[in-house]
Amino acid sequence: MDLQYPLELAGTFVFAISGALAVKDREHDLFGAGFTGFVTAIGGGTLRDLLLDSNPLVWIGDVQFVYAIFAGIICAFLFQKFLLKLRKTMFLFDTLGIGFFTVLGVEKALSLGVSVEIAAIMGMFSAVMGGVLRDTLTNEIPILFRKEIYASACLAGAILYLVLNYFGLERDYNLLISMSVVISIRMIAVKYKLSLPSLD
Repeated sequence: MDLQYPLELAGTFVFAISGALAVKDREHDLFGAGFTGFVTAIGGGTLRDLLLDSNPLVWIGDVQFVYAIFAGIICAFLFQKFLLKLRKTMFLFDTLGIGFFTVLGVEKALSLGVSVEIAAIMGMFSAVMGGVLRDTLTNEIPILFRKEIYASACLAGAILYLVLNYFGLERDYNLLISMSVVISIRMIAVKYKLSLPSLD
């Protein structure tokens, strides 16, 4: 079974939840929450496709991604209280989202024939830019610019995917392993308050 497509839909779904829940402390209606969820879900993939000159954009070429976004927004609205208990300031859904989109961004870039270096960067962009747009829309300091291990976890997962791919690991196993590494690095970094050295 090819895991890429269901994982792409799952990543879109959880990022939509992350974006919709991000407006909980602000006076936004369902449309405002939905718009934030939509932008969060498509932001990284759209940037990746624009930079790679991939047409059509992934969510325009396949309406299933739009359905996944709407499902995430509706889920966030219906189960808001329960999800907020799990979320811990968007940590759960954001972490799942970056895990999904890192390796899928690498896959998309490789399929378009770019170098492995560019593929790694595109994987990172796919993962983090949705969260950057979400934080910008909700007037937060983008998580990318906070003293946290975030984009670096994505880059590590992207590089691991490329290394395992080079050595011929079966694709679905590679997807799951590399995705799990991104998620694990992020969770461990948050739990133990790990961060990269600052420029101070």
